[in-house]
Amino acid sequence: MTQRARRRRAFGAAAAVLLLLAGAVGAWKMSKARCFALFITPLCHVDTQQKLVALTFDDGPTPEGVAIALDALARYDAHATFFLIGQEMRQRPGEARRLVDAGHEIANHSYFHRRMIDLLPGRAASEIRDTDALLVREGGATGLFRPPYGAKLTGLPFALRDSGDRMVMWDVEDPAEKQDARSYADSILAQVRPGSIILMHIMYRSRATARAALPLILDGLAARGYRVVTVSELLAAQ
Repeated sequence: MTQRARRRRAFGAAAAVLLLLAGAVGAWKMSKARCFALFITPLCHVDTQQKLVALTFDDGPTPEGVAIALDALARYDAHATFFLIGQEMRQRPGEARRLVDAGHEIANHSYFHRRMIDLLPGRAASEIRDTDALLVREGGATGLFRPPYGAKLTGLPFALRDSGDRMVMWDVEDPAEKQDARSYADSILAQVRPGSIILMHIMYRSRATARAALPLILDGLAARGYRVVTVSELLAAQ
């Protein structure tokens, strides 16, 4: 092999590696894109002129998180959507039912809460199916799904297209826990607009700031004339 041929081969190999890396980076960015998914259209915001917002909570259920949510929401006559983990529903039977009995909506947040970035739909379809069965057992079946960490590639959208469940993302995201409750609440309130879907995490003890901020957020929304509803209620207002 001539020196020129070796250089060409080395250049071709380097180019192939760069293309693979670029493809991997692109796929990772696509998996994390909040309002984009292949094959389906995620819901991030509802187009409405009414001053309505959907307040959504991820993870759990835990007894502490459920109790805090029920107390705060009842004080403001607000209703929310809880995206729950199948494995945790199985470990704590009855907690999701408490939410349903109080007029809230429970929805699918996968069974194991792992990043759902598979290329094929098999594992995603299994997690959706198993968690949906638990939701039905606890009295809820909304057809709404939120991917853990907002991550998705081709397998999950394929599975959702087949199951008929709708992917629900968000346009208002909770800030880092490092700040105080007032700053946390103000950060969320500054992002809100009619039709917003707000994401919060309050289920675990590590989320103390979010728990403390929840009444401040509900108070701020009420002061601004917003009504807090479930995702399904928000969709019905289109």
